Amino acid sequence: MSMDLDAPVPMTGLQEQPVVMATILCCNCGAPIDGTASAGALCSECLRNTVDVSQGIQREGTLHCCRDCERWLQPPNSWVVATPESKELLAVCLRRLRGLNKVRIIDASFIWTEPHSRRIKVKITIQQEAFQGTIVQQTFEVEYVVASQQCDDCKKSYTHNTWRASVQVRQKVPHKRTFLYLEQLILKAGAHKDTVNIKEAKDGLDFYFAQRNHAEKMVDFLQSTIPCKMKKSQELISMDIHTSTKSYKFTFSVELIPICKDDLVALPIKLARQCGNISPLTLCHRVGTAINLLDPFTLQTADVTSNTYWRSPFKNLADVTELKEFIIMDIEPLGHSSGRYQLSEATVARASDLGSNDTTYYTRTHLGGILHVGDSVLGYHLTGTIFNDPNFEAIEASNQYGSTIPDVILVKKHYARKKKPKNRAWRLKRMAREYEEEALQQTRRQEQEQDRLEQDFEMFLRDVEEDQELRQTLDLYKARRKPEQDHEMDEDSGSDDEVPKIDMEELLDDFDELNMNEE
Repeated sequence: MSMDLDAPVPMTGLQEQPVVMATILCCNCGAPIDGTASAGALCSECLRNTVDVSQGIQREGTLHCCRDCERWLQPPNSWVVATPESKELLAVCLRRLRGLNKVRIIDASFIWTEPHSRRIKVKITIQQEAFQGTIVQQTFEVEYVVASQQCDDCKKSYTHNTWRASVQVRQKVPHKRTFLYLEQLILKAGAHKDTVNIKEAKDGLDFYFAQRNHAEKMVDFLQSTIPCKMKKSQELISMDIHTSTKSYKFTFSVELIPICKDDLVALPIKLARQCGNISPLTLCHRVGTAINLLDPFTLQTADVTSNTYWRSPFKNLADVTELKEFIIMDIEPLGHSSGRYQLSEATVARASDLGSNDTTYYTRTHLGGILHVGDSVLGYHLTGTIFNDPNFEAIEASNQYGSTIPDVILVKKHYARKKKPKNRAWRLKRMAREYEEEALQQTRRQEQEQDRLEQDFEMFLRDVEEDQELRQTLDLYKARRKPEQDHEMDEDSGSDDEVPKIDMEELLDDFDELNMNEE
């Protein structure tokens, strides 16, 4: 009999047997468990209750927050902006715990944040291998105490001579309306957030910065917002002769164009011809990235950019402090309109002349859409007024424009108001600044200067109420009033019925003020 050695031998009695798991009892509670996968003869419940994988991790911590800028300290020496219960603040909390880097973080969340007691509670879930092949997951709570610590930037703001760059903004005009408007634009864009200090100086403001690039950023914002020119200078502070390392202080001098809204302007005749052959005698009806001029007799407009102005600068003939009140005796529309302006012919008389003489003046105006017989209007009285301005003298001597100089130029409608400012339902934010005090005591002149600043601010608030286009560029906030102030406002509302009212839908809620009042 032959046998094939390569043929497979059939296995009759040798079959592969399945592995049988060894079941044992938990040494702690007696529950049956898998002995091959058990860790120390403990069930999962006893293992979770017996082994503490969070041992060595802090259950209490301290967070440092700056009261001035509300930033949080992130060791070793960096300050981050984080709102309450945000992911940025949660990251700061986790980095403050020692021993957390030895475990795996599964989840972390805020339990509650208490601003009054300065406490923050965080729930953290972690995993760690307790025994070989056994991973334990555990959840625990950590309580943080919020402590106050002043950041380096805020320390510099209270220390003299720590700035490295300054921006000096100046405008040589007798009022502060343009600066008040610029202040609102800065607040809306947050362009002042990097300032170390803000000081009020003569004819302007000084912004101080810890770094040069922050000052250059402010200059770029000013040049993109309002027509101006800039000069740069630097001062050597120190120099290392061994390494040739030098330290400088930089100063950026920004001069704003001395033309403001509602000013009467006499353009050079050559410049007027370049600007679409507009009449040289115009009104400045808006100041934006350029000076927007309006001819009130033809409704023609022209824009004078910053570069064009500084090539051939000119001054205003008169500003808002020289406006006179007139009464509309008769008005007739001419049918020509442009935007919100409507050209009309009007007969006016000075309010101070009523009852003493019958002198009236005939003029054209761009305010035909809002004026009616009997309304009060503010304007410039040119008859008998002497302007010491070469551009105006050239206009008078010109054959083309000399005969077209009017007696009166109307500027805006006048609303009867109380002398004392009323309680408004809205308000504007202001920048925190320091006044450049002199060594002398408070004098009568300084008191008059303060009164003039208050008058300028009240005039600016009235412009905001009366000009809807101006309000669209600003942030107006709801004023928080007491009940007695609401009662006084209701009693006084009858005397200012003609004054334009601001819709409450245009106002914003000031959440910063709400948080401060709650605390």
